[in-house]
Amino acid sequence: MPFPLAVTDRIVIPASAVETRFVRASGPGGQHVNKVSSKVQMWIDLDRILGATGEEIALIRERLASRLDAARRLMIFSQATRDQARNLEDAATRAADLIRAALVRPKVRRATRPTGAARERRLEAKRIRAKHRRDRRVDAD
Repeated sequence: MPFPLAVTDRIVIPASAVETRFVRASGPGGQHVNKVSSKVQMWIDLDRILGATGEEIALIRERLASRLDAARRLMIFSQATRDQARNLEDAATRAADLIRAALVRPKVRRATRPTGAARERRLEAKRIRAKHRRDRRVDAD
């Protein structure tokens, strides 16, 4: 099992925070598909993640709300390959990537104003468009 899994240099997902189940995957696989359980279902208890502050856990919960189950655990499923071990590795990697991405703070948007030259270019373009439209009109005389 790929746990404990380092998410960042400070945050780690221990094996005790992870519950996995292997089930039969859908899709191609021939006769072999009916005999093996290669799909991985993984649940990660966010409260057991080591090194994360309460604020970070709240941020993860907020940003990954659609991926949480009723017990507020992060759900990850993987059936990318026909190999159980590779699907487990894929699910663990995706979990770490999701948590890492949820912790990135978006850049603060600062309101800016267009420059005087930009305003003038916009108004000049409007005048040119209006002239073209005026020139297309048929005189009512």
